[in-house]
Amino acid sequence: MLDFFLHLDQHLTTLVTQHGVWIYGLVFAVIFCETGLIIMPFLPGDSLLFITGALAGSGHLNPWMAGVLIATAALLGDNLNYWIGRRYGTRLFNERSRWLRREHLARTEAFYARHGGKMVMLARFVPLVRTFAPFVAGISHMPWIVFIGFSLLGALLWTGVLVSLGYFLGNVPFLRDHLEIIILGVAAVMALPIILRLLRRRPRNAL
Repeated sequence: MLDFFLHLDQHLTTLVTQHGVWIYGLVFAVIFCETGLIIMPFLPGDSLLFITGALAGSGHLNPWMAGVLIATAALLGDNLNYWIGRRYGTRLFNERSRWLRREHLARTEAFYARHGGKMVMLARFVPLVRTFAPFVAGISHMPWIVFIGFSLLGALLWTGVLVSLGYFLGNVPFLRDHLEIIILGVAAVMALPIILRLLRRRPRNAL
């Protein structure tokens, strides 16, 4: 059962022919759990959206219904993860912990105060990171109205880009086989301005 959910993207074509419209609910549940539950970062995300788009392009699914459900699942999952982090996350930080000390929490809060919005949006395109980013945003007490705005933007971009790629280019072998690398490359380019700014600030802070 675990292997089935971890590789749902590989079984999706068969499931559509067997279960029809019920596949919308299954895709919704997987995206919600991957985004909303900190213990589920290994569920398929990018590849699942791409295959969903490819199935929509071949006429098996409605692209608009799939897109709306996926974006909604991503937004609701982000919101749940944010509030879990905000309500319980700070309890992880204490002076007895080697890795999660209070000064680390202070640095995280300072980082999210400057770059939290961009982090939440860009993290949507990075596997594993998109599961932890909303949780950390909640821990750092990032204002909810700011968080939800960037989360919505990230969910719409992520859904629109990957479902559209699958819809129009789902039969291109190179894109299908190297999807994760391509997405990580796009995210790295988008995050480059933040990285360069942090590198420029480091020497001055050291002084």
